[in-house]
Amino acid sequence: MTRIDMARKAYAEKNLEEVQKAHSQQAIEHGHSHKEGHSIGFTLPEIILGGQDGLVNVLGVILGVAAATGSNHIVIVAGLAAAFAESISMGAVAYTSKIAEADYYQSEYEREKWEIDHYPEGETAEIRHLYAAYGFEGETLDTIVKTITSKKEIWLKVMMEQELKLEPIERKEAIPFAFIVGISAIIGSFIPLTAYFFLPMKEGTMVSLVVSAVTLFVVGFYKAKKTIGRNFIKQGIEMMVIGMVSAIVGYFIGSLFQVKGF
Repeated sequence: MTRIDMARKAYAEKNLEEVQKAHSQQAIEHGHSHKEGHSIGFTLPEIILGGQDGLVNVLGVILGVAAATGSNHIVIVAGLAAAFAESISMGAVAYTSKIAEADYYQSEYEREKWEIDHYPEGETAEIRHLYAAYGFEGETLDTIVKTITSKKEIWLKVMMEQELKLEPIERKEAIPFAFIVGISAIIGSFIPLTAYFFLPMKEGTMVSLVVSAVTLFVVGFYKAKKTIGRNFIKQGIEMMVIGMVSAIVGYFIGSLFQVKGF
């Protein structure tokens, strides 16, 4: 468990003793040396993004096809097509979005660097305004501004993180990011689809709905536990309801355009 995880757990339990442990000098130094600021990591949001999207989209598709045709075979074919298309599409979008974020960060970094080199007075004024907005003034503010602007590397870092609210993004993260989203999407897609491989249409649809609803609830519950540390049931129900609404829409559309002869 990372230091941030310890702090979140202690806060959720309102355990002051554990809060103090998470804020000990040793824990803080260890956390900074291991860069634990984002202790959730990049995997949880991406897994949820891909898995939820795959599950909800494919559930809506197969329920619509089931309502329109009543054929297990067609439901499976449509579900498989939607699952793999969704997986590739989500992975591609994840890749291009991460590259776009990295490019944007780099362009802003180069702009700020150029402005510091060519117009340091303006950038110094921005630092002063930034920390004045935090409530610093007088000699304290002067000292902060002087300290930050005395080292170009720190100055640039402050401008990126404090003024622009941007963090560095590695382009090499785009491929694993896309892979995780794509794999999560395909796994999520098979959750509502699997029942149709083994059960008749009516039973398969019921099992698919129940399993999908439970899965969405568990994901929402776990997400709340790992992020906000409270409202577990509420978050689980919220995610489940969103998914079920999508499924009902798919079923309704399929019912409107029923195809005879299957």
